[in-house]
Amino acid sequence: MNLCKVAAVSEPVKSRRGYDTTKRAEQAAATRRAILDSARQLFVHYGYAKTTVEQIAAEAGVAVDTIYASVGRKPALLRELVETAISGRDHPIPARQREYVLQMRAAVDAKVSIEIYAAAITEIQQRMAPVFRALRDAAVSDDSCAALWREISERRARNMRDFAAGLRSTGQLRLDLSDQQVADIIWSMNAAEYWDLLVIQRGWTPEQFRIWLIDAWTRLLLAN
Repeated sequence: MNLCKVAAVSEPVKSRRGYDTTKRAEQAAATRRAILDSARQLFVHYGYAKTTVEQIAAEAGVAVDTIYASVGRKPALLRELVETAISGRDHPIPARQREYVLQMRAAVDAKVSIEIYAAAITEIQQRMAPVFRALRDAAVSDDSCAALWREISERRARNMRDFAAGLRSTGQLRLDLSDQQVADIIWSMNAAEYWDLLVIQRGWTPEQFRIWLIDAWTRLLLAN
């Protein structure tokens, strides 16, 4: 048998399979994005309770079973919307692996850390606040959504304790505030509700919000 001929015949098949696998992965990712985009639009506009999976499927142009296979049921859809809004990617990213967190941990000046975080929160809230409003409303009557609301809230609180400890390590925090108090202050002001009050209800621009956070946290938390 001529091995060169076998290789020549086999190589296109191998390449074709690699191409097909890549194409299928791209199509699956595109379908998932379409589903999440449709779910976000409907949850934000009509609310979680009034939106059905059938409506999301129709909006995304897919079958209901495709939604279940690609993302999951309604609670899973809402969770994915929250997680991807926080990460800014198509998938969740743990807090300590996010780029802005790495930048904050590398900073040796508390004011620089605050500036980095204020910018990150301003960017995140533009994606996350509408989804959080849908989650907040859903949590009133849906147990799974209420559990997700508590989980995200507690996770934010833990992350803020880490942030407070990082700020403390610079030696620039007020001595009359504990790390827990510092964490609670930041936790309350980085919430979607705070963004909603100032930006959505009072008409502040995102840039005004960012500058305000920097000024407020600097005045409230750092020693003179």
